[in-house]
Amino acid sequence: MNTKINEDLKVAMKEKDAFKLSVLRMLKSALQMEQIAKKHELSDTEVSSVIKKQVKVRKDSILEYKKYGKEESVKNLEEEIAILDAYLPEEMTQEEVEKVIDTVFASVKPTSMKDMGMVMKSVNEALADKNADMSLVSKLVKDKLSNI
Repeated sequence: MNTKINEDLKVAMKEKDAFKLSVLRMLKSALQMEQIAKKHELSDTEVSSVIKKQVKVRKDSILEYKKYGKEESVKNLEEEIAILDAYLPEEMTQEEVEKVIDTVFASVKPTSMKDMGMVMKSVNEALADKNADMSLVSKLVKDKLSNI
């Protein structure tokens, strides 16, 4: 995945696509910081994790900018997310996430909201190599636990 990002960075330079180039440079910087922190070459899973974090930061920023009516900034962030999403596997649908949660509930057998941590840990392990919106996962788990 690192090589694909590097190739796309070169293409953006050649095409003089300043916006895409800046997004890819920010991503490359975040990847280098993570690599320094981990002290080894990043695997594709770790690269995906960094990209997910970058997307999450931008989604959080969009919420804040919308509160203050900064539509131009929202538009730019949405474009950045679209560029970053190209490097992530397709996000799981709500139905797919619900199936994983149902499987975890069947094995863990939670009894109350107190088991949220244990359930989330198991769900995270089950979704480790998949691309799922963790805020959706958390909401679905809470809803399911509150109905026990």
